[in-house]
Amino acid sequence: MLLDFKTLVKKQNKLSSQGKRLRLSSEEVELINEFRGQNLDNINSNTALDLHIKERGISKKDIVSVKHWQSMSGELRFSIVTKENYGVEQNELLEDIKNLIDNHAPTYPTIKRTKGEHLLVINPADIHIGKLAVALETGDKYNSDIACKRVLEGVTGLLSKSKGFSIDRVLFCVGNDILHIDNVYNQTTAGTRQDVNGKWWQHFELALDLYVKCVEILREVAPVDVVHSMSNHDYQSGFHLAHALKSWFRNAKDVTFDISVSHRKYYKYGSNLIGLEHGDGAKMDNLPMLMANERPNDWSDTKYRYWYLHHLHHKVKYKWRDAKDFIGVTVEYMRSPSGTDSWHSRKGFTGVLKAVEGFIHSKESGQIARLVHYF
Repeated sequence: MLLDFKTLVKKQNKLSSQGKRLRLSSEEVELINEFRGQNLDNINSNTALDLHIKERGISKKDIVSVKHWQSMSGELRFSIVTKENYGVEQNELLEDIKNLIDNHAPTYPTIKRTKGEHLLVINPADIHIGKLAVALETGDKYNSDIACKRVLEGVTGLLSKSKGFSIDRVLFCVGNDILHIDNVYNQTTAGTRQDVNGKWWQHFELALDLYVKCVEILREVAPVDVVHSMSNHDYQSGFHLAHALKSWFRNAKDVTFDISVSHRKYYKYGSNLIGLEHGDGAKMDNLPMLMANERPNDWSDTKYRYWYLHHLHHKVKYKWRDAKDFIGVTVEYMRSPSGTDSWHSRKGFTGVLKAVEGFIHSKESGQIARLVHYF
């Protein structure tokens, strides 16, 4: 492109020396505009632009792009896009997160524990940090602060309800629309605009802080296995969040992570095989055979099999039985603590019980208790 531009300039100079005026095609005009947009000298040496940004208190280092033209009267016009229009730069956000982790320098001492006999599943689903619901419009107030408070209350509530069971390990399910949006335009991954409370980078930092607190609480009970599920609202941001969380606990020997990009995750505990998925991928009817096909050895080694799904925000439960009438797979959707936003309210998707759910699994007897903390 640069070579073409130089050729165009030579052509212009030759014709000018002959007293002729150069007429540019639309493609040549676009080429010049693109070159000017990439060349900072056009900003630094433009006196009219200097006056324009000085009058408006704009710093050159904050300018992302400039478009300029001349009115019919000969007056120069400028259209300026600054970093503020785009929000915080990605590098600045990553640097903030790095500093957050480095300054904390988390070192977690080994905890002496009594060996337990049960798996505690903690599954706060579809939290949607960043979602805005106004009570006057929806009858249900919800924002980022409420989201975080509900999750912490729910996790501590489930721990309280699990007393009496000796806990061997904790399966902490993360992801599943932890974040409400996935870009700077307040859109989901697919581009659907959302009503939001705060900026996207604030949502990210709040979510990381929330997950750190949850893991720190849970590891006081037993070693924690963190499993992340990719989801439709925050497919990319949720993935990055899970990796930031892993970095935070890099020195904790009793916290493990399964945070790959794989849409379906599996977790084996004794005679239990647990599948985790957001709920927006494979058809529900196919999940039992997908489990058998993708984890044949784990399938044959276990007797109690479960799919814990999300996405719907309300309780649905299905069972499949084999020819001997043993329970083959139980597929279950999790409740959500999230409030009802404007769109769901208009469509009549209201009145759903809001909760954080958990389960107790025995190594030998499968799921033996369900724990629910309602709001």
